[in-house]
Amino acid sequence: MKTMIKSATVLFAAMTISVNAFAQDTKKPASPPATATGKIKDATITVAYSSPSVKGRTIWGDLVPYNKVWRAGANEATTFETDKDITVQGKKLAAGKYSFFLIPKESGTWTAIFNKEPKQWGAYKYEESKDVLRVDVKTKALQTTQENLVYKVNNNGFTMDWDKISVPVEIK
Repeated sequence: MKTMIKSATVLFAAMTISVNAFAQDTKKPASPPATATGKIKDATITVAYSSPSVKGRTIWGDLVPYNKVWRAGANEATTFETDKDITVQGKKLAAGKYSFFLIPKESGTWTAIFNKEPKQWGAYKYEESKDVLRVDVKTKALQTTQENLVYKVNNNGFTMDWDKISVPVEIK
């Protein structure tokens, strides 16, 4: 009986150590996946993205170059999905799932792109010929630094906020 209790105690201790060791090996990803979902009138909007952090880096014009197509997040291309036909910046977009890209500019308006190929890694295989919609968007300066890239869906559309920039995209 004592041998059985000792064996059970040793087995329990070994399992506890193994579970704790495994838990310590699991790290939060550098750019964790995130989703922003909301309703605009009767359309459900979902933006799925990976959220990188500023980490003291120069984002615009360095980590994210100006005048080049950017995946608007990290890892896989950001996706935008609507279950109803909508208008984006006054232009029609049919219900569906799209990859979402931005072309940042040093000044003036940025370009927001909805591309019919939703499954892409970054913008490496991006093809302009698959663009369904391109619209100009005016950025806004943020009062404080937004450390982690975040999308928010609101009554007027959605925003992408990161570093010192907010990119509002109007949806009706």
